[in-house]
Amino acid sequence: MRPLFRINPQDNVAVALRPLVRGEALTLEGRLLRAGEDIPQGHKMALDRIPAGARVIKYGCPIGAASGPIEAGAWVHSHNLRTLLNEDPVYTWGGPKTPGPAPSPPSLQVYRRADGQTGIRNEIWIIPTVGCINQIARTLAAWGEAEFCLRGAGPQGADRIDGVHAWTHPHGCSQLGEDHEAARRILAGLARHPNAGAVLVLGLGCENNSLDSFRESLGPYAQDTRRMAFLSCQDCGDEIAEGKRLLSRLAGYAGQARREEAGPEGLILGLKCGGSDGLSGITANPLAGRVCDAFCAWGAGAILSEIPEIFGAEQLLLDRCESREVFDQAAALIENFKTYYRAQGQVIYENPSPGNKAGGISTLEEKSCGCVQKGGSSPIRGACRYGEQVRGPGLRLLEGPGNDIVSTTALSAAGAQLILFTTGRGTPLGAPAPVIKIASNSALARRKPAWIDFDAGRLLTEDADQVCAALLHLLAEVISGRVKTRNEERDSREIALFKNGVTL
Repeated sequence: MRPLFRINPQDNVAVALRPLVRGEALTLEGRLLRAGEDIPQGHKMALDRIPAGARVIKYGCPIGAASGPIEAGAWVHSHNLRTLLNEDPVYTWGGPKTPGPAPSPPSLQVYRRADGQTGIRNEIWIIPTVGCINQIARTLAAWGEAEFCLRGAGPQGADRIDGVHAWTHPHGCSQLGEDHEAARRILAGLARHPNAGAVLVLGLGCENNSLDSFRESLGPYAQDTRRMAFLSCQDCGDEIAEGKRLLSRLAGYAGQARREEAGPEGLILGLKCGGSDGLSGITANPLAGRVCDAFCAWGAGAILSEIPEIFGAEQLLLDRCESREVFDQAAALIENFKTYYRAQGQVIYENPSPGNKAGGISTLEEKSCGCVQKGGSSPIRGACRYGEQVRGPGLRLLEGPGNDIVSTTALSAAGAQLILFTTGRGTPLGAPAPVIKIASNSALARRKPAWIDFDAGRLLTEDADQVCAALLHLLAEVISGRVKTRNEERDSREIALFKNGVTL
């Protein structure tokens, strides 16, 4: 394997693809270099002398400034690199861009729902409106899983149900204002999700997020008594027995669903990264970006969230807004998240995490420049609030934090049927929607085969088109139900809701 990789011809640093030893002679682009010190894998080495205060360039963009003189061959990291970001940048719009060509779309096997949405799983979801009844929801989910999925003992056709899941959470009461409304929007988004062939909504009976108000949030979906059922636990003598009865009825309906052949249109791909390292921006994230571009070219949708983790690379995304109206929406979304930080008295650029730094990421702009590559090069067609639903083709920004579990929940509630999750350090986290974990390096893929679905480290030694084709094939298999993701196999799936205000 080559020892160094320069991402962009303008870069004055290169990334170590393996650990480098002090004094080691290295060749990059026909040039002889020497490592001035030990440099860990994924970290940066200076290609030339960088004067104090001069910009350090990676991805063709500044990722900070030298806090002191940096000699050629030196290790470049947080000890000699400082951020250049300020909290009040001025954004500009340069007009729409045209993405490149895409490969031929695959033929898939999917579920067509009554509302026109496309599902890739046929599950029963149990959604408690309030955290007080989480255990009831878990008990019913365990019973339903055994009754309809493991033993196939349910109503006719119920053996075609992929799983029964309870999305438990601590909210739904003792919240005020936007927190309460945001929690209800997220739960309503999950109730409308096309991967759920049927939904049981559980209420306690005295919570703020009452069944009546939740029905209003669902709109016409609440009237579909075949797909949805509601149970108020305080209003029945034996809520477990009544819950089992309702689940049996829902299983009878959901079990009638059948997959049919279709193209990627109607699918929405969620994009997420977590536990990133210095190779994430070279392998896993650009690979996810190629998949994003392919899906958008095929008439599918894609969602990029984690707004605090695009700080420092905002302009790269804003340049791709398809209209001035979308640019204004996206810029406002980014500024609103910065206002949230300021209101909490927090530093906007308090990032990256200790794990990111250990993996070779030194500043937020470096992390962000790598992060936004998951969105490929497709035009941005809209910007959505936290808890809003995404419909239609093309790439959209979604308001939400970088926190992995909150972000994957927001992507699922927005309508993503599948999430691509890139990681350099590794994480077992799952979400309501199936999650494909993409390792930035082959060592992680070998070390954590129960966590990782795809090894993007192959890009360092294999043809990029072939690696992308292999990932697209895996996606087609997962979408069509022929392959389960690692998190599905381990039943690692949960939700978390974003909280901003007061808890009573």
